[in-house]
Amino acid sequence: MRLWLFFLVLLVMLTGCSPAHREPDQPIGFDSEEYPHLGAAPELTNDVWLNSDQPLRLEDLRGKVVLLDMWTFG
Repeated sequence: MRLWLFFLVLLVMLTGCSPAHREPDQPIGFDSEEYPHLGAAPELTNDVWLNSDQPLRLEDLRGKVVLLDMWTFG
């Protein structure tokens, strides 16, 4: 009896975790009016990078995960 109750509670919890219905072309929370498309990203112009021996181009980074760590002194 307890095993059936456990599976019933588990089923109810998993059903509550299912994503809401959305359009397949847009990620959750995306609003095209709030975030308009501003065109292609500009080419990287830096010649010196901390973790690379050569200059980077956007084409070299296509399809890879890129972490941008932006900071300033102030």
